[in-house]
Amino acid sequence: MRKIALVVTALATLAALPLTTVAARADGPWCAYYYGKGGTNCGFHSYQQCLDTVSGIGGYCSRNLSYRSGRSRY
Repeated sequence: MRKIALVVTALATLAALPLTTVAARADGPWCAYYYGKGGTNCGFHSYQQCLDTVSGIGGYCSRNLSYRSGRSRY
C-alpha cells in the first residue's frame, strides 16, 4: 500500500512539472570574457557591473555587438 501511495505521489509531482523549457537570455549591452576557462557572459547592463564581476576572476569587458535595445532604429 505504501508503494502505491509513493508511486501515485511521484506521478502527480511529475505531471505538475512543465513540459517545456524556457531559454535563459543574457542579452545586455556589455559582455565579460573570462580568462582561463574561455567563458563569456553577456548579461550586464552597465560597464561597471561587468568590471565588478571580472575583478579578481580575471577577464575583460567589451560591448555586446549583438545587443539590441528595445528601441527601433527606424
